[in-house]
Amino acid sequence: IVAKIWPPRINTISPSSHDASKYVNDTHHPITFMRPKLSSSSHGVSNMLRSYVTGYGNGEINPHPNWTITRETPSTANIDGDRGLGIIVTPKAMDIAIEKAKNVGMGVVTIHNSRHLGMASYHALKAVEHDMIGMCMTSCPPSVLPTFGSEPVLGTNPIAMAAPANKEAPFVFDAAMSAVAGNKLGLARRNETRLLGGWVADNQGSPIMEEVDPPVPGYEGSASSYLLPVGGTRELGSHKGYGMMCIVDILGGIMTGGGYGINPGRPNFGHYVAAYNIEAFMDTVEFKETMDEWIGMLTASKPAPGHDRVMYPGLPEKESHEDRSKNGIPLHKEVVDWFKDICGELSIPFKLLG
Repeated sequence: IVAKIWPPRINTISPSSHDASKYVNDTHHPITFMRPKLSSSSHGVSNMLRSYVTGYGNGEINPHPNWTITRETPSTANIDGDRGLGIIVTPKAMDIAIEKAKNVGMGVVTIHNSRHLGMASYHALKAVEHDMIGMCMTSCPPSVLPTFGSEPVLGTNPIAMAAPANKEAPFVFDAAMSAVAGNKLGLARRNETRLLGGWVADNQGSPIMEEVDPPVPGYEGSASSYLLPVGGTRELGSHKGYGMMCIVDILGGIMTGGGYGINPGRPNFGHYVAAYNIEAFMDTVEFKETMDEWIGMLTASKPAPGHDRVMYPGLPEKESHEDRSKNGIPLHKEVVDWFKDICGELSIPFKLLG
C-alpha cells in the first residue's frame, strides 16, 4: 500500500502545552512523519506512534509537560522535561542552543526526565537552517549488551550530526549505536524477513552470526535475544559501538542529571543537543563551499563492483524525501490496519488517500 495519511492529531488524543502541536502535527515539519519520508521505516508512524499513543494512555508520558530550565550559563542549559515527549521538548532545547551559539559561538543543552524524541537528525537539522552544525544524541532505556556481556545495560543511544553545504544536500548522519535499530526487528517480523548475522545475541550473550528468523527481543518482555553493539563481535569492532553508547550515556544521561539507562526507576530518556556557529571558527561561505568540494570528492570516487555510485550520509534520505513527498509513503497493510483500529478506538476520523 502506498498512501498519504491524514494524521490523527496527537493533541486530539492528549493536548500538550508549549505549543506541542507545532512539532507533532505541523504538516510541513512533522517529526513523526519525517522518518518514513527519509526512507527509514523503523521510526515514525509504523512503530513509534504506537508507543506514543500507549504512553499517553497509561500515564507514562505527560500530555501537559511544564518543562523548565533548571541550570543555565551563556553557552549551556539543562532542562527538566517533566515526562514530556522529546518531540515536544527537544526542538525548544535546540532553539535555545542555537540562540546561545549566535551569542557565544556554541550552545549545548541537555534534557532529563523526558521521553522519546523521534528522529534525532530532525533536531540536528534545525541548526543547519541557521548555517550551523547541529548535534543530537539520546540516552535510551537498556536493550543492548555491552561487549562480552550477557545482560542488556545500555540503550541503542543514537547519535545525529548535520552540517550545511552550499549547493549540495546537507551532510546528515543519524544512527543507533546498536548493530541495528531495535525497531528493525519488528519490521523484520512484519515483513517476514530474516535477520543478518551479528545483529543479535542469544539469551546467554553469544552473538548469533548466521541469518535467523526474527526473535522476540529482550526489551519487549522476553529474554530470547538481545541487541548487539555496532560491530557485533569484539573481533569485528563491537568495542567501538560499545564505547559510543557509553559516550551517549555520559553526555545524554549522566550529565543531564537524569541518570543512565539501567538506573532503577528511570523509565525515561535523556537528551543532548548542540549547535556550533560556523562563523565563530571560519567564514561560513567558505565552509559551505569547502563542504561541496569534500562531498564532490566522496561522490566522485570510484564505486566498488556491483554499485553504480558512492553516496554520502544525507543524500539517500534527500532523494527518498523528494520521492515520497511526491508519490507517498509505502505502508504495510498491518500499519494501515492499526491506524484504522486506533482511530476508531479514539473516535478520530480516518482518511486514506492514494
